[in-house]
Amino acid sequence: MNGLSPTEYRLMLPMVELTIFALGILMIDLMVPREWKWINAVGAFVGVLFSAVCVAQIQWAFPRGGIGFFNSLLVDRFAIYFWYLFLAGAAIAILMSVRYLEVENEHHGEYYALMLLAVVGMMCMAAGVDIVLIFIGLELMAISTYVLVGFLRRDRRSNEAALKYLLLGAFSSGIFAYGLSLLYGLTGTTNLILIQRAVSRLDVHNPVLVIALLTTMVGLLFKIAAIPFHQWAPDAYEGAPTSITGFMSVAVKAAAWAMLLRILLFGLFPLRSIYTPMIVFVAIATMTGANFAALTQSNTKRLLAYSSIAHVGYMLLAFVAMGTSDPGSPGFTDGLKGILVYLLVYTFMNLGAFAVITALRQRNVIGDELDDMAGLYSRAPVAAVLMLLFLLSLAGIPPAAGFLGKYYIFLSLIESGHYVLAALAVLYALFGLYYYLKIANAMFMREPMVSERLPVSLGMRAALGVTALATIVIGVYPEPFIRTVNWSLGIAQSPHVAAMMK
Repeated sequence: MNGLSPTEYRLMLPMVELTIFALGILMIDLMVPREWKWINAVGAFVGVLFSAVCVAQIQWAFPRGGIGFFNSLLVDRFAIYFWYLFLAGAAIAILMSVRYLEVENEHHGEYYALMLLAVVGMMCMAAGVDIVLIFIGLELMAISTYVLVGFLRRDRRSNEAALKYLLLGAFSSGIFAYGLSLLYGLTGTTNLILIQRAVSRLDVHNPVLVIALLTTMVGLLFKIAAIPFHQWAPDAYEGAPTSITGFMSVAVKAAAWAMLLRILLFGLFPLRSIYTPMIVFVAIATMTGANFAALTQSNTKRLLAYSSIAHVGYMLLAFVAMGTSDPGSPGFTDGLKGILVYLLVYTFMNLGAFAVITALRQRNVIGDELDDMAGLYSRAPVAAVLMLLFLLSLAGIPPAAGFLGKYYIFLSLIESGHYVLAALAVLYALFGLYYYLKIANAMFMREPMVSERLPVSLGMRAALGVTALATIVIGVYPEPFIRTVNWSLGIAQSPHVAAMMK
């Protein structure tokens, strides 16, 4: 068997580089004293920057993408777009983590190593066009995340959340693997492009094919936390370290969406007449259940967990527009563009909101209850104003960046003729505005529980500054970011995909 070519080594370089840094952090952690543990965070942050440079080199060297590893890894514009999102989410989460882990007295190197390894798994999920590679990436990400959720070993909530997440995640992965194995049995291949060719020749009402689709969809919907497969999200978000909650809410969610788009648009697109009605039901149930559940929450992490689930419902509506439109039509293009724009703006505005909650954690204050937000403006006025910005962006109020994502989703629904779904989405956006303003009311209108000023570390200030700047700039001057998303849609023009389709 021939060895790997230099091109294939270059395509895998960002993942290899992250793995080397993760192993290096584990070794360095054994040698540094307790008061020098922050050096692990520096190493992880440098590793993310080096990986981003490697991704940029791939982007310049292969402007139309590259494929390797027996046609299993396709590093096209779509994959590169998501790789940058994962690295941005990881970098901001690292900045949020340094002071937080010191307060929790859990500053260990394996925390950062697991975060980097999770990103490696995400990269495989985004670039994989072979279901074996996608599943391996999924499990690498999932196992790393299970451990990170339970990283606060002395916290019973963290332990319980990790156990629930592990059990439900293992169960969903088993169902997902069963669906993929049925697809392999029906088509005789694990490559998504070849699966699409084989599926297009099968009867769409074949019972085994329908079962394969349903079980695969269960695994995909679990990973994006769509109702009724969302049970893990509120508990995992509440129990996990707050910096990891923010990381999960953006990077893990983006990786799940990349996997869903790869599988449903590459491998199972001929079955869209079957899965689109199911997505309509799931999207409505997700928006309804999540928005009503968020109204009653008093814990800010659980509230933002249900908010995150509601945003999944909005993005699924864009998928409905894609499933009922012809490829290349305005409804299809704007639906796909809406999902990618939404994930971009969500990365910054949601991480910013969790950064403020992370900053509230002090020696004697957990900081994740709504009461802990009371009077935040008098204790940390800048943090309170930035939190208001992130909340308004999450609600979709212009000119914050969140409006842009909702705009493209509503536009795709209108272009594809789904006027009732568009009206329903606008109605539920008003629900979201209510529970986001509930947090704002606590910050600006209520008296603080404690009077001393809230200290904000240097790393946290950097995280808040980056997320706030991105939220404002994307909302006020979206043109370059829209061009970036348009560039990433070159997925359809990849010559490697065209060659495999022949």
